Amino acid sequence: MNILVINCGSSSLKFQLIDSESEQVSAKGLCERIGITGSRLVYQKAGGEKQITESPMPDHKKAIQMVIDALTDQESGVVSSLSLIGCVGHRIVHGGERFASSVVLDDQVIAAIETCSTLAPLHNPANLTGIRACRELMPDTPMVAVFDTAFHQTMPEEAWLYGIPYEYYEKYGIRRYGFHGTSHSYVSKRAAEVMGKKSSELKLIVCHLGNGASVSAVKYGQSVDTSMGLTPLEGLIMGTRSGDLDAAIIELIAHREGRTLEEVMEILNKESGVLGLSGGLSSDFRDLEDAYCENVPQGVRAVRAFVYRVAKYIGAYTAAMNGVDGICFTAGLGENSALIRSLICDYLGYLGVQLDQEQNKKRGQDTIISTPDSKTAVLVIPTNEELAIAREAAALLQK
Repeated sequence: MNILVINCGSSSLKFQLIDSESEQVSAKGLCERIGITGSRLVYQKAGGEKQITESPMPDHKKAIQMVIDALTDQESGVVSSLSLIGCVGHRIVHGGERFASSVVLDDQVIAAIETCSTLAPLHNPANLTGIRACRELMPDTPMVAVFDTAFHQTMPEEAWLYGIPYEYYEKYGIRRYGFHGTSHSYVSKRAAEVMGKKSSELKLIVCHLGNGASVSAVKYGQSVDTSMGLTPLEGLIMGTRSGDLDAAIIELIAHREGRTLEEVMEILNKESGVLGLSGGLSSDFRDLEDAYCENVPQGVRAVRAFVYRVAKYIGAYTAAMNGVDGICFTAGLGENSALIRSLICDYLGYLGVQLDQEQNKKRGQDTIISTPDSKTAVLVIPTNEELAIAREAAALLQK
């Protein structure tokens, strides 16, 4: 069965068409600048060259129509008709407490996703826009929602509670939810395969490190803690997000700088993280690595702070699980930066971690980068959220 995986942002749309049996990607691409001048579709058939089509995309409906046209094109398409797409899998950022697993989309599910929009105002409305556009253009095709928060619904109460009056949880659902769940789930399962064991036998820490970054504790196949919270702002220092901080800082900045609450939150989400720590040098870790290696103070400061926070979370989650068998690095930075992995592992001598420096140089493949005598295994596992979504959708429809 061909499954079309859709990941909608406010002005972008990523897609992949995946054969659920072979798990091969037939085609993939990206719609950019939806609703903005300069819209374009980047489309690539498996084994083919990228094709770029510049065309106005006033809304997501038009973008998805262009994706369908590309997939069914007589020359460059990969399916002869829309009927050969058996399912659409949608990535949904926030499912609240309602969704602990993937679900087939219907009107009730869509209404429930809407109620979660207050918890993810930058993401869920865009996800819903994609859903509605697909339903209108593909009314006879089953659709599945896969939630970033679902994997973390196994966290125990002590891990997801905040130290605020309990009534705020009861009234407003204010608690820790966690994100990147599709990635953490995929990577922890794949890591177990690479280690030659069952996930139900292992205590793993997954470090999803990119511009958005999070760490999770996966004990015997279930998430028991994760660094992001009510929103993706909590946790690690990230590209432009502050991560953990004293809440009083918000009030202090507002008063001292004469800023509104909304303006301070904008600073914490878009002007902080390594971008802010580097004095505006960059939010791109590739630039910061170059600066670190050249001993540029702003770059050194930002990289050290980021690495330290990751190492602290690894230590905390080792304690939370009373031990750890493997530490996994994934996502753009985690998969590709030998330097960042090495700097983090320098903190992990207490876990008996020993890196194989030659293995650590490898990129883009499932690799154990620790030595055979390392007491804790360290792995690089490239994430594949699209494949994870396709698997979820296929499994759900087969039921």
